[in-house]
Amino acid sequence: MVAIDAVRANEEQWKGWEEEGYVVVEGAVSGESLARLQSAFDRGVEASKAAWLEDVAVGHRSSSYFDLPNAFQQDDIFLDMVDNPNTLGLLRDFLGEDMIARGLTARSVPPCPISYVGWHPDMHRDRHPQHIKVQVYVNDVAEERGAFAYVPGSHKEGAGPYPRVKHLDAMPGHRVLPGKAGTAVIFNTYGWHTSMINRTLEPRKSLIMSYCVFHELNDRWSQAPERKRARAEMRAKLSPERQYLFGHDRGDGTGKGQKAEGRGRAEDKKR
Repeated sequence: MVAIDAVRANEEQWKGWEEEGYVVVEGAVSGESLARLQSAFDRGVEASKAAWLEDVAVGHRSSSYFDLPNAFQQDDIFLDMVDNPNTLGLLRDFLGEDMIARGLTARSVPPCPISYVGWHPDMHRDRHPQHIKVQVYVNDVAEERGAFAYVPGSHKEGAGPYPRVKHLDAMPGHRVLPGKAGTAVIFNTYGWHTSMINRTLEPRKSLIMSYCVFHELNDRWSQAPERKRARAEMRAKLSPERQYLFGHDRGDGTGKGQKAEGRGRAEDKKR
């Protein structure tokens, strides 16, 4: 269920969010929840691996990463990660109470001489509203195991320009963020980030969850046929609290006419 007593951002986390563009939450998933997540992830990969390899062989999929299909349908632990009380409160602080969960990707990154993605921002400040992602490491991720990396401060207005580097480790000022299983990295998607090369012999396993402000949803995104179908299929298994978090029963589904609650530290202190 959506946690009422979710952990809220402290001063150090606010400073990291505002100045660097990301916050690391160690132990965001632990104990039985982490064990369930690891088991569900591995079961899903094993069940889908053969089909993925067939698609790779005929050129329909990339060999540099694998996304678990229909994670929400495979195990409820993936839903539990979306409203994890150890990250949900921080997300509400950073985005406001009108936050919406957009989705989850369960991704395995096998050993590979190249990364599946270069340095990039997911969103551009002049064209897109605020958008946050949370990456959760399902297994221990050392720097050489395809760890997430971010350029601190690159989320700020006026930051950059940043070079299109040939080698990922040549990006000026970047920081690689390794972590134990269960570590979460909450990051501003205006900032430049990547997945470093996995130089080990084992895959990197992680969840990537996305969130934004509901009333700022792009009409084309929310009304795309495939998204409408997915939302309708998921709704039946959601509690009322989770239906609200995923944007059900909020106006016309595009966010039009919805008023956001205050967001950001200044607005939060006024409430």
